[in-house]
Amino acid sequence: MSIQHFRVALIPFFAAFWLPAFAHPETLVKAKDADYQLGARVGYIELDLNSGEILESFRPQQRFPMMSTFKVLLCGAVLSRIDAGQEQLGRRIHYSQNDLVEYSPVTEKHLTDGMTVRELCSAAITMSDNTAANLLLTTIGGP
Repeated sequence: MSIQHFRVALIPFFAAFWLPAFAHPETLVKAKDADYQLGARVGYIELDLNSGEILESFRPQQRFPMMSTFKVLLCGAVLSRIDAGQEQLGRRIHYSQNDLVEYSPVTEKHLTDGMTVRELCSAAITMSDNTAANLLLTTIGGP
């Protein structure tokens, strides 16, 4: 899978989550309604990435767990490093039993041979493999 194909695969995901945010007042109303109807704590922030200006928000100072949704952003950061020539999709990363964490359905099968950056991105996004995400985090200087 080339970087271009990988990006194309991510476009529908980002479109589904980000395009509705451009309707400022409607998004705010929907967030407040969801908060009330679900009996849950809901929040969002709409940020102009060019200027850094906050366009709209609901509970912007509160923190929310990202759960596995961060894995798409993580792979985007990895792809950015590839575009910059700082990483290679075909680079094989080796790891040990000690690196495995709970719910790692793909990485647990590759202890002896390791996995490429491409395979780790695929495992993190398509199977929500937690070890794959952890290994990728280290490639971008994360925890």
